[in-house]
Amino acid sequence: MIDQLAVVDHSTDSTPQIVRALGAEIYDQRELMPELGPVRGKGDAMWRALPSLRGDVVCFLDADSQEFGSHFVRGLLGPLLCEPDITFVKGFYRRPFRLGEVTLPDEGGRVTELTAKPLLAHFYPELAGIRQPLAGELAARRHLLERLPFVTGYGVDIALLLDAYRTTGLAAIAQVDLDVRQNDHQRLRDLGPMASAVLEAVLSRVQREGRLLGEPLAAPVERPPLVDLRAAA
Repeated sequence: MIDQLAVVDHSTDSTPQIVRALGAEIYDQRELMPELGPVRGKGDAMWRALPSLRGDVVCFLDADSQEFGSHFVRGLLGPLLCEPDITFVKGFYRRPFRLGEVTLPDEGGRVTELTAKPLLAHFYPELAGIRQPLAGELAARRHLLERLPFVTGYGVDIALLLDAYRTTGLAAIAQVDLDVRQNDHQRLRDLGPMASAVLEAVLSRVQREGRLLGEPLAAPVERPPLVDLRAAA
């Protein structure tokens, strides 16, 4: 049973009607913790949404998939509901690349293949088996998410993976096959900022672990763990 279905949207007018029909609670991200100023990206919206969610298990899904189905939610929640030692779940899928009328199987996910996976293979080889480290489809236990910082921008997905691994260990992480995910693709020249955000998120963790020498790097903007905010209140 799903305790709560919520959608965080930058414009509630764009929320798909099918989601509204499911009885989803719609939150305008601009109204979440407005005292912090404008929302600074995807990760910031996720972090601000967390206090509004009620369940002990939380599932995040990207909204731009054209092959979305209920199996996304069932698949991600399954390991958490069936295996008490699992605390963090990532989805993986085949990503076709579609250009006009032409579709190339498994040619999507360029930032994943050219940036994220090489970084993991070099700095976190134990996580090299994670097939979609940048997947926005993830689920986790609330008590874990509240102990993790959230990178405010595009690097949030790989940062949460690395921080969950550091906090709970590899045995507490699962991944599930969600079949196919088809989404609109960015132009090549627009992928540079995404790749840079992933690079910053990974290297900031490597540097915190004392494995990267030299001058401190420019770290991505992060929101602190929610448990730290409560402790300071």
